[in-house]
Parts: sequence; C-alpha cells; structure tokens
Amino acid sequence: MPTAVHALAHCPLTVDAVAELVALPFVPLADEDDDTVEEELRRRGWQWEAELVRDSFRTGYGHVLCSEGFSPFGNRKDRAFLVFGEVYPADPQDASMANATWLNGYMEGWERAPGWRSRRPATDQDCEAVLAQAARAVTEALGADPERTLVSDHTVGFGLALTHRIWRTPSHALILGPSSDEGPYGYLTHLQLSQTPLSCAPGLPPAGAEHEEALETWITAHIDW
Repeated sequence: MPTAVHALAHCPLTVDAVAELVALPFVPLADEDDDTVEEELRRRGWQWEAELVRDSFRTGYGHVLCSEGFSPFGNRKDRAFLVFGEVYPADPQDASMANATWLNGYMEGWERAPGWRSRRPATDQDCEAVLAQAARAVTEALGADPERTLVSDHTVGFGLALTHRIWRTPSHALILGPSSDEGPYGYLTHLQLSQTPLSCAPGLPPAGAEHEEALETWITAHIDW
C-alpha cells in the first residue's frame, strides 16, 4: 500500500544542474567575503535564498543549494546539498492534520518558487518517482550507475521509507535521497543531492542486508551537519 504524504513540491533535477554541483569544489576559489561571492552569484545567475533554507542560494536552475561554509565556490573541504524536492510527510499520529495550518505555509513557499511544481495529496511512490528521475540525471552526468542503494526511513521518520542512492568520485560522495529539513519546524523533508568529502566517513561498509545499519550511519555522517 502506498504511504500518504500531505504534499510534495519539486523542481526536476537536470544533468546540467548535477554537473554544476559536481564542479563547484574545483572552480577558482571565491574568497569568503560578500563582494566576491556576490560577483560569482551574478556571473552564474544565482541569488541569495533566506526563506526556504536560511543562508542558502537559489541556483540558476531553480534549486536551493546550501553549503557548510559561507561560499561553496572552490571549497573542497565543506559539505553542500542541492534541494530539488520538499515533502510534508503524513504523521500517523496526526490523521486530522492538526499541524497543517502552519506547515502548509512553509510548503507554499516551495510550491511558489519558480520552476517548482506541486502535488497535494501525494504518496511515497510519487516521491520515489521524483528521486528516480533525479537518479537518471546523476547517472548521466557521472557516467555511472549508483554504487549502492538503500531504502530506509532513518533520515525521514513518520513511516516514510525512501531510497538513498550513493555515487563516489575520487574526492567526494554524492548521496541522492531524503534528509530531514533542519529548519525550526523540523518536520518537513528535503529530497536532495548531497556532495560531501569522502573524508567525512571511512569507506563504504560491505554490501548486504546485515550491513544496512552501518550504511545508514555512513550516509548520516556525510549528509548531516
């Protein structure tokens, strides 16, 4: 049976958007001062973003990028994630949607963003379709299928189990999947592509169901800060 979600908003991930993210650590370093970063934003057609994710950027493709450091340009040591979807999960303990009044306001911000589309209500299968489309873009951009996949509700909760997919380059891990929205509301869920230095955690655990918990821990070490 599909698992219901109250709302799903997304901006399709493209091959060009993935390629831009993958290249960010290797572009000429942009010093962490307002003027230098502002000039790089203008050159790329990016904007500052403060409402959907605090201290983040809206890329020219319409996605929201958040960097662990002030500037993601030429920064090889910090984690970054690119949000291309936002989900309002259905809490089994909140069948009456008592939280809908205030959380819908946050979802509407994502739904109104240029290039974004929305489905209300939706299901986990709709979320998986968005993730599958994004996975095809990552595979085409990197020229390789994901190295590992894991279906888990570890980073989402509320009984919503979605797929994580993992790629590795020589320097970074790219992890496609759900992640908790770390805003003050803490209830919504990002669908995102994370790019993090491989130094965030040791090598991938061995494949196999008996190592799923270790793989969840590895994923969390990369995408959570």
